[in-house]
This record gives sequence, structure tokens and C-alpha cells, in this order.
Amino acid sequence: MKEILETIIKNLVDNPDEVVINETTNAKSITCYEVKVAKDDMGKVIGKQGRMAKAIRSVIKAISAHEHKRVTVEFLD
Repeated sequence: MKEILETIIKNLVDNPDEVVINETTNAKSITCYEVKVAKDDMGKVIGKQGRMAKAIRSVIKAISAHEHKRVTVEFLD
């Protein structure tokens, strides 16, 4: 799932080498992906009124539901 998220993000940004995705799992077995991109690319990843970020979260949520897992995606500055 991390690879799919990484592919989506890298295809959106101008600096794909600066994309960093950290994966953490808490006690309730909820996986959290923390996405960091270059400052110039943050607007492309979030999109107008957060539409792109919402779409990315929807895709990852659909994949995680198919695998019977709970996943969140956070975009960090």
C-alpha cells in the first residue's frame, strides 16, 4: 500500500526525489502514513480546497478496506 501511495504522490510533484513517506502503526493496529514533500509541491499534493488530498485518502481507504486494515494519511509541512 505504501508503494501505491508513493507512486501517486511522485507523479503529482515536480521534485519526486524529495518525497518521504513514513509508516507508523499504533496499538489499535491503525497504520498512519506521513507524507512529506518539497515546500513548492505541497500545493499540488493538497489541491484546491483539499480536493486532491481527499482523493488520495479515498483511494488509500478503498485499498485498505479491501485488505481489512485501517489506514490514515497525513500531509506534513
